[in-house]
Amino acid sequence: MDLGITGRTALVCASSRGLGLACATALAREGCRVFINGRDAGALEAAAHAIEHATGVRVQRIVADLNTEAGRAALIAACPEPDILVNNNAGPEPGKIADWTREDWLGAVEANMLAPVFLIKTYLPGMRSRRFGRIVNITSAMVKSPSATMGLSAAVRAGLTALSKSVQRDSVVDNVTINNMLPERFDTDRQRYMADRMSQRESITVAEAKQRIAATIAAKRLGQPSEFGDACAFLCSAQAGFISGQNLQLDGGSYAGLV
Repeated sequence: MDLGITGRTALVCASSRGLGLACATALAREGCRVFINGRDAGALEAAAHAIEHATGVRVQRIVADLNTEAGRAALIAACPEPDILVNNNAGPEPGKIADWTREDWLGAVEANMLAPVFLIKTYLPGMRSRRFGRIVNITSAMVKSPSATMGLSAAVRAGLTALSKSVQRDSVVDNVTINNMLPERFDTDRQRYMADRMSQRESITVAEAKQRIAATIAAKRLGQPSEFGDACAFLCSAQAGFISGQNLQLDGGSYAGLV
């Protein structure tokens, strides 16, 4: 299927690895002019080479910290008029409410709510005037089914979800959609980190920890980043113009609710 986005400009935040990299790769394969972003120049360069090797497409690099005003200004200066914005950022540490300090809360709000909100605010008027825009926020399955240790992530990402739902009621009339992707248990550095934590806590091997994590998914396996990237590309497509304000669960069938 031709997704109708060849030649479109796409900015994918926090895309030097994991799900962000998968989204950038999928959009490059669809013919987009892709800007990737990260804080580590070396990691970003490696990601750019990986995308080029996989797709034959050269991507633009923006070394910038999304969590700062200066970093966001650098992103906007380097990519002032994207047609596609994929918001992504590392999530906060797991824990319980007794563990999280005021600084933890402020950091999570900045990284996982305000950073994407300010980018949406900046880019939305141009998208609406050009009558095409696709905004995808990578949030978390925890938004709809919070676990006992992921309350901080769930709380701040739920704020972004609510804001996006509100904003898209106005923007969709100009063919600018805003949707959220809710991943659960993909085979990325994040899950390897979680497996390491479980390994130490439970005195088991990392391989055993990964097996236990996979067993919590209805599909009994971790998701592949390429599956996530391809789903993102479809949400950014011309064909997805009637899909807006939605929370797409990518969780191997694990969500227990109806809606």
